[in-house]
Amino acid sequence: MLAGKVCVITGGANGIGRCLAEAFAARQASVAILDCDEAAGRELLARLGGNHLFMAGDAAAERDLAAFAERVLNTYGGVDFLINNACRSHGGLLSGCSYDRFLEVLKVGVAAPYYLSMLFQAHFRPGASVVNISSTRAFQSQRNTESYSAAKGGIASLTHALAMSLAGVARVNCIAPGWIDTRDYHPASAKTPPPTAADHRQHAAGRIGRPEDIAGLVMYLCSPEAAFIDGEGIVIDGGMSRQMIYHGDEGWSFTPPA
Repeated sequence: MLAGKVCVITGGANGIGRCLAEAFAARQASVAILDCDEAAGRELLARLGGNHLFMAGDAAAERDLAAFAERVLNTYGGVDFLINNACRSHGGLLSGCSYDRFLEVLKVGVAAPYYLSMLFQAHFRPGASVVNISSTRAFQSQRNTESYSAAKGGIASLTHALAMSLAGVARVNCIAPGWIDTRDYHPASAKTPPPTAADHRQHAAGRIGRPEDIAGLVMYLCSPEAAFIDGEGIVIDGGMSRQMIYHGDEGWSFTPPA
């Protein structure tokens, strides 16, 4: 149980972030969520009950981050866990992602984790843990993913830098999820088609990931059992990114884009 602990989660109203919020709340931690989806955030807060906090805000806006941090500290006085989960994507070269739109993604995915770490630096409690959510797209890409891939690569590098600066204050680690089926943590109107049998089989683990897989690792990294893990990046993708792929091998074929 985590009674008395305070967990801050950005992007906590939907998807992996919502699963994390529910997992920490189920273990009796107080959860503070920042998300731009006010309707989903309010609905989640009502379901969680208890001593939790939600603020509608944009992680790309310095004023919203500062207001959120102030509200968290005024409410709880300190922070035990900071989960930097929020990110967004505006595509890349092939969709004409503009300079400003590209920077917006970097603000959410890299600058916000840095700034919140700064704002909470003097208020982390003993045994504090920061967990940054990156992606396997930090290491491999598809076309037209420059904004998202840059943000996820940035937060992976930011992790070990923060770990050095926060040594003795908070451990800082990074998780890079692969393909995670988040449909159960989104409203019905936002659900995507279910994965196919082939989608599952291309993972060495035999299935696509679930948000609970990520939550389990986050919980571990925040626990005393992980006290010697610091500045680390951990891929959790069911082995998908470890499989070498050649045309005509293992049932794979490649059709170049026109």
